[in-house]
Amino acid sequence: MRLPAEAVAATALIEVVRISALPAERGDPYPGRVVAHWVGSEAADALGLVESLPGGEQHRCGFSPGWSIRAYEDSLDLALFEAAFCFSCHEVRMHGTAVPPALTTQFFDADGLPAQDLLALFRAAVP
Repeated sequence: MRLPAEAVAATALIEVVRISALPAERGDPYPGRVVAHWVGSEAADALGLVESLPGGEQHRCGFSPGWSIRAYEDSLDLALFEAAFCFSCHEVRMHGTAVPPALTTQFFDADGLPAQDLLALFRAAVP
């Protein structure tokens, strides 16, 4: 999967969100509970895992994401990007100040080992 390279390099903190609904407006943050904050090597490892997700084909489920990550730089102002993952339709939707249009919708192999490892990380983040 492709992430905005400059944003990845600038990421100082990742919020892990357990999504509870779809946003009211396109580009709004996904509503839900922040279940974890990852910094340092934990954030870098997670981003590396996301980037290692192999491409996949679209499956039809209506896009019902369960998890998202929000990446912030040191200032912690606006999120550089948010990526919402639907493991049913194998789709990732991204938005944010650092996301070019070509990266906003991508598909991944949700059954592959990298995706299952990412899902396990998300689940382990829930207190």
